[in-house]
Amino acid sequence: MPTTNKVHASPQPRRRSLIKLGAALPALGLGWGLHASSRAAEFPSEPVTLIVPFPAGGATDNQMRALSVPLSRILKQTVIISNKPGVGGTLGPSTMARSARPDGHTISVVVGTLFRYPFIQDVTYDVLKDFTFVANLTAYSYGIVVMKEAPWQTLAELLEDGKRRPNEISFGATGVGGSGQIVMERLQRASGAKFNFIPYKGAAEETTALLGGHIGFVSDAGWGPMIDTHRTRLLAVMGEKRAKRVPEAPTLIELGFPIVARNPVGIVAPAGVAPERVKVLQDALFEASKDPDYLRTLEMADQVPELMTSAQYRDYAGKQLIEEKRYMTELGLIKQ
Repeated sequence: MPTTNKVHASPQPRRRSLIKLGAALPALGLGWGLHASSRAAEFPSEPVTLIVPFPAGGATDNQMRALSVPLSRILKQTVIISNKPGVGGTLGPSTMARSARPDGHTISVVVGTLFRYPFIQDVTYDVLKDFTFVANLTAYSYGIVVMKEAPWQTLAELLEDGKRRPNEISFGATGVGGSGQIVMERLQRASGAKFNFIPYKGAAEETTALLGGHIGFVSDAGWGPMIDTHRTRLLAVMGEKRAKRVPEAPTLIELGFPIVARNPVGIVAPAGVAPERVKVLQDALFEASKDPDYLRTLEMADQVPELMTSAQYRDYAGKQLIEEKRYMTELGLIKQ
C-alpha cells in the first residue's frame, strides 16, 4: 500500500507571529486609549447651543447674549442662542431633556419655575433625573412697576385700590406659577387686595403691555429696561434689601410684608453628560461671568453673580423641590 507522506507545518513561525502580536497589543491599546482621551479633551468639538426659555429682547435674553460672547471665546466654539419661550420658562429645558444628545453641546437656562411646576401641574420631566446641573449664575431681582402717570404713588395706595375695586386692576407676570405671580398671591392674601393676573411669556411682552396701558402694573424680574424708559416707577422690590439702581423704592419687608422672592438662574444639560465635560462647561461659565459687558447687563436688573458649582446646584435643586412643595401647599395651589 503506497505510503502517503503528510507534511506538517512547523509550529515555530506561528508561535513567533503570536509573540509579535502579543507584544504589539499593549502599544496598540495604549494608542487607542490616547486617541480616546484626545477626543474627550477636544470638547466642545462643535458649536454649543444655549437655550433661553424666554422671548428675545427680555432681560434674560440680553444677559445670555452678553454672556455668549466671552463663553464662545473661552470654549473656542460659537455659542448659539436659541429662544424657546413658553410654559413659564420650562418649555425650553424640558424639550432639551427629551430630545438633545447628552454630549454637552446643548445646554439651557433654567429658573425657579422648573422646581415649582411639578407641584402645580403635570410636567414631562423629573427635575433630578432628567437634567445634568452644570452651574448657577445669578438670581433675579423682583419688583412692582407702574407707569409714571399711574394714580398710585406708593404700594400702599395700590393695595388700597385693589381692596376697593377687587379684580379690576390687572397685572402681568411671566407664566402661570412664576415667582412674580406667586409673590402677588402672597401679598394679596396678606393685604386683602384682589388683582386680575395676566400671564406673559417674558419681560419684553410685559413691558409692551404696561406701556400700552393694557395692564396696571408688572410684578416680575427684569424691571431694569422698564425703568430705563423713564416712563415707569418702581413701587417696591421683593429682595432682602433695596435695589442699588432705585434706592428710593422700599422692600416688601419694610412695608410690613415678610415676603422675599429669590429665583436663581442656572444652566443645565440633558441627563448623562460626562462629568469631565460638565467641569469644562462649569469652569467656562464661571470665567465668562467675569466679563464686564455681561456684568453690566446684570446691573441693569439689579443682579449680581451668584455662582454655584455643579454639585452645589444639584444640592440646591433637591432642597428647592422640598421648599416649593411646602409653599404651594400653603397657598392652596398644589395639584390634586
